[in-house]
Amino acid sequence: MGKSREIRVLALGLIRDGEYAKRTLRERLFISQGYDKFTQQIFYRALGGGIDFGETSLEALKREFQEEIQAELTNIRYLGCLENIFIYNNQPGHEIIQLYECDFVDPNFYQLEKIEFAEGERQKTALWVEISRFKSGELKLVPEQIFEFL
Repeated sequence: MGKSREIRVLALGLIRDGEYAKRTLRERLFISQGYDKFTQQIFYRALGGGIDFGETSLEALKREFQEEIQAELTNIRYLGCLENIFIYNNQPGHEIIQLYECDFVDPNFYQLEKIEFAEGERQKTALWVEISRFKSGELKLVPEQIFEFL
């Protein structure tokens, strides 16, 4: 996220862990961890990424999960469109998000504690986090409009 004044168009996927919820009565989300160097705050957001010209948001969602964590998705369901205007690393940002709910094809993804992956030059971590930790305010989930879909 450089100093560009462009609106980014993203496809993000919310993945819940239904089996974990059945066992523990607590639901988890598979989520990416981010860090804002300026505010020194850790935050979390759904995985996915930018939609390329000529690509549908659904195609972008599948491609991003494949590129970032080598994961195939199934049971993909469109949830809605969000607009997010924010400050990250002291720079203004603006994004339009096509939000999907989906599941992993490979059941092994539900056993993982975390995955390290590269996004451009940045090293990122994706992990399972209990939704209650976001709802309580203990952890920061962005954009906040995602709560409407949890």
